[in-house]
Amino acid sequence: MTIGPRFKEPIAIHNVSFSNRLLRSSVGGRTCNYDGTVTDVWKNFEKRFADGGVGGIISTTFHVNKERLSPPQYPSIATARHMLHLKQRLPEIQQGGRCRYIVQIGDPGYVTYSSLFAEDEDGLSSSDGRDFGFGYNNRRRAMSTKQIEQSIAEHAAAALRARMAGADGIEITAGKGYLIHQFLNPAINRRQDDWGGSEDGRFRLLAEILKAVRSAVGKDFLVGVRLSGADFNASPLLLAAGRWPPTLVSATLRRGNDVNQMARYAKRMQGVDYLHVVAGYGFPNPHDVAGAFPFEEIRIFFDSVRHLSGKARWRAAFAHFPLPVRALHWLTNLGWDPAYRSLSLANEIKKQLPSMTVITNGTYETRESIDKGLEHCDMVSMARALIANPQLISAYLNNDMDVPERERCTRCNRCVGRTTTGPLGCYDVSRFGGSYSRMFGEIMKWNQADRVAGEEDELASEVQPDA
Repeated sequence: MTIGPRFKEPIAIHNVSFSNRLLRSSVGGRTCNYDGTVTDVWKNFEKRFADGGVGGIISTTFHVNKERLSPPQYPSIATARHMLHLKQRLPEIQQGGRCRYIVQIGDPGYVTYSSLFAEDEDGLSSSDGRDFGFGYNNRRRAMSTKQIEQSIAEHAAAALRARMAGADGIEITAGKGYLIHQFLNPAINRRQDDWGGSEDGRFRLLAEILKAVRSAVGKDFLVGVRLSGADFNASPLLLAAGRWPPTLVSATLRRGNDVNQMARYAKRMQGVDYLHVVAGYGFPNPHDVAGAFPFEEIRIFFDSVRHLSGKARWRAAFAHFPLPVRALHWLTNLGWDPAYRSLSLANEIKKQLPSMTVITNGTYETRESIDKGLEHCDMVSMARALIANPQLISAYLNNDMDVPERERCTRCNRCVGRTTTGPLGCYDVSRFGGSYSRMFGEIMKWNQADRVAGEEDELASEVQPDA
């Protein structure tokens, strides 16, 4: 099956034009300084996708709260200094408008992955509770009204900094189990004040952030929302069982927000130019990251944060429970499968909001899957497929053949599990003929700093060891 003309068609959202309908979706790694300022390594990582022909890039989440720099070496846009570093490096990625760059902004709240030291602020959320799977704090704590108002102001200030840095737009994170999602999700938000207790109350934080952001950036700036099309709170069961108050006690809490509820929220959003539809609650989850649960890599992550809390120590101990690795891998993979369900959610939201630009995110890699994604939605986004093959889009723009299967992502999700503990790249050694040295070389290509004066000459004259 060949890609139809829709794949290559340009598209304009608000007043921003894209050369084609394929986006690199949000993906991040340890490419920044420890204070969250972007680096040449970060710039070159993003530029590789731009060179590969994508119409635009949606960044990993730039954190809006200067205290929550998590994971380490992820980007922040919480201060003017962060904005200035971003402004210096963005033009090389945008390439004169050939590749649009959208800065995703957000706050992880209680799902903060890691920290140099344990901080009570990393446990802030919509309401009190516990979550064995996400975040490192022993418990999550309800934010005060003052803290909520501060978060609204932080999102607005971050959006303005993104505009001042030269970004083509911003995307507000209302998925991934991040703070706004924690307020939207009825299983997490048990408040009974004006910020919870009803559909209106749970929506209020997002509504106020949208209002503040639009006021800050003006009417002419592109504003999107990354939205989970449905929560699937009970999936996977292993994570749902570790959440308190329990999410399995009623059908409503097991389900969380369904697609009709999310569509109702979408209809109420003011000043939004597009929706980027994903699925599930928390990251990673089987509805947002199709494929296998990367047990070995997540175990490495659990070990790296075990010093931060009692929960983190117990979680790491569970990952080393004296059972065969195959048994632990089977247990943690319950509820995970290679299927991806968010396209149906995106299609339904598009059906209910036909005038809204909808981006569908998923395991798009073959021509057939891209065509299917564009049947009803306006753009498709992908990440792991492009890490596996950064020239994927260029290949589809210039010939009529699918990329060979050996060059495609295997959905092992090892790259997902490594994002907080090592350099980002493809960690499936089978794609490199079993050669760890070849895999290491490719990972390093994703994490290169700029060359300095005289470096080429030095490399050319460097004495090589005997074979």
